[in-house]
Amino acid sequence: MKVIGFNGSAKKRGNTACSLNTVFAQLEKAGIETEMIHVGKEKIQGCIACHGCVKNQDEACTLKDDPVNEWIQKMKAADGILLGSPVHFSGVAGTMKSFLDRAFFVSSVNGGLFRHKVGAAVAAVRRSGGIPTVNSLNHYITYSEMIMPSSNYWNVAHGLTPGEMEQDGEGKQILEVLGQNMAWIMRVIEHGKEQFPAPGPVAKTMTNFIR
Repeated sequence: MKVIGFNGSAKKRGNTACSLNTVFAQLEKAGIETEMIHVGKEKIQGCIACHGCVKNQDEACTLKDDPVNEWIQKMKAADGILLGSPVHFSGVAGTMKSFLDRAFFVSSVNGGLFRHKVGAAVAAVRRSGGIPTVNSLNHYITYSEMIMPSSNYWNVAHGLTPGEMEQDGEGKQILEVLGQNMAWIMRVIEHGKEQFPAPGPVAKTMTNFIR
């Protein structure tokens, strides 16, 4: 099994990366392969609502000048997905959100590419804004029919300078528990899916409020 983690920070060794690696350590102890992708320093354009992905049905965004389509296929192939973002100002980092909007839109209109994968989100923050950021990241996970493990508190770690989150004893434990629960859920699903087949996808009912 494999988990793909996305670091929404521009820093490859900052507190967001450290937070993801804390979760990764528990997954790796359970024999689960991990891979981190650094999103924050890439130039990712936001979704332009062209609906090309709806028309083409090719599991790809029509914007081709960045790695988003490559990442979508990595997410499709993975058993678990871990989303991590710093809080630069009030919420999910901009580049990370641009990536997520496009990737999850493509998934949703191509039959649900991420259905029943195990997904979790973490945030790294100096002081506040972590909970709204985790909530926003969780919306992508729950909308996609993914299965979300929990921890013993909200998945937020605190720190300013790179690596400082290691001093947040409670935050580090939260992420360790998250990793343990994520690994357990993944293993339960892997061993139980033959005996208990997953429900099939359903056609989405769309209701517009303005007619």
